[in-house]
Amino acid sequence: MNYNSKLKELNSVINHEGAKAYAMTPELELYTAVVTASLSDVTYEKQDARVDRIAQLISKVSPEFVARLAVYTRTEMHLRSIPLLLLVELAKVHNGDDLVARAVEKTVLRADEIMELLMCYQWRNPSEDDRKKLSKLSRQIQNGLQRAFNRFDEYQFAKYDRDNLEVKLRDALFLVHPKAKNEEQQAIFNKIVNRQLETPYTWETELSALGQQEFESEEQKQNALREKWEELICSGKLGYMALMRNLRNMLQADVSLPEMQKVASRLSNEEEVARSKQLPFRYLAAYREIERMDSLHTSNLMNALEAAVKYSASNIQGFDENTRILLASDVSGSMWTPVSQRSSVRNYDIGILLSMLLHTRCKQVVAGIFGDEWKVVNMPSDTPLMATRKMEQLGNTVGFSTNGFKVIDWLMGHHLVMDKVMMFSDMQMWDSTGRFQSLENSWLKYKQMAPKAKLYLFDLAGYGQLPLRLAEPDVHLIAGWSDRVFDILSAVDKGESAISVINKTEV
Repeated sequence: MNYNSKLKELNSVINHEGAKAYAMTPELELYTAVVTASLSDVTYEKQDARVDRIAQLISKVSPEFVARLAVYTRTEMHLRSIPLLLLVELAKVHNGDDLVARAVEKTVLRADEIMELLMCYQWRNPSEDDRKKLSKLSRQIQNGLQRAFNRFDEYQFAKYDRDNLEVKLRDALFLVHPKAKNEEQQAIFNKIVNRQLETPYTWETELSALGQQEFESEEQKQNALREKWEELICSGKLGYMALMRNLRNMLQADVSLPEMQKVASRLSNEEEVARSKQLPFRYLAAYREIERMDSLHTSNLMNALEAAVKYSASNIQGFDENTRILLASDVSGSMWTPVSQRSSVRNYDIGILLSMLLHTRCKQVVAGIFGDEWKVVNMPSDTPLMATRKMEQLGNTVGFSTNGFKVIDWLMGHHLVMDKVMMFSDMQMWDSTGRFQSLENSWLKYKQMAPKAKLYLFDLAGYGQLPLRLAEPDVHLIAGWSDRVFDILSAVDKGESAISVINKTEV
């Protein structure tokens, strides 16, 4: 047992609502801060403050843990920007072996992430000389990117060779100096230098070219747009994410029935869903975009998205028909902040959606929302996206405080013994009634009535505070927006933790 870590875990702090809370160990705090970060301002923490806190936490944990966390969040949780930040900050505090280079090689999985990593490095290591912004690039970052360059072909490079980037692909090649693995790749590198990469066939390039054409009438332009979308759909070169992002555009273009059936078939294909590695809330965003559109194809696409999001959560384990579960989603005011500046999805939505995905796997369920009050909301389990949308619309009926203790008090009042109680929240719980009640006290009382019950806290904001100690009986922490949280849930049920799962990641 590590007594120092236990003492830190027990430290009492004050949360952002002025209520008693508990600090996490540095590893747990770093994990929660990273898997809930979108690098944009959130309710209680500005972007720069979050980044600075992550940097400080990196200096408090082992370099190996940071490297594993970077690889884990990219390869398992499918996050993109935050793993790169971890690598940049790790390079500041660790040298002497090739740990950073190995982590970079395993984390950079798309050609554009080469430039993203260099831009992140430039942002976090500003130079006084604008002409030499990356002149002191970390040797380990450079070595890792050299290996990453060997991963991509001409199409992948061309797809992300853009003039509007601070660090362009050609700049990256000159900075990193990768060694071509064969003559074919050397020819590609030469094309990058000479700006001669073949223009890739993508929906962006095709629609851009169409937009530059002149048409005699609006009807002719509309017909050309419809034909172009039908061509893109039939080409097989329209990626899964591009397909999902453009459902509204396809409906507006009045794409024909056979092509829309192909779209629905791809969206609901289990293998395509697995390969696409989309975060669950992407399906919710797509569903929102089309649900009110007047089209003959809307319902079919909504059904396809319902099937897809259920496939995305196929890794949920640990439930059978005898498992009694309560799912509680925090819809307080602080949960209404969008996850990023460009997204309409909020922590509020993510919590409800994750709870509804769990709902699809359970036979004995009580689900609901809490703010000032706790409210049970009965929903069918086979349409998680529709259920999420309906529960979202009820959010303003329970008030905007975060009285999480009322969930547990309701269980005691109804004498309900649950196996698992799951709360999806930003963890900034307090008592708006002024009677100094707390989730911690209510849980300890409930354990006397239900000694085998387990409490799972799904942290969706990563502020580094918990409403009760993890040392309390059967209290577990899980964080993040990805469907991979269900893997952590499974590991917890087997006696592990999020940290132990991350520490199994190979670098």
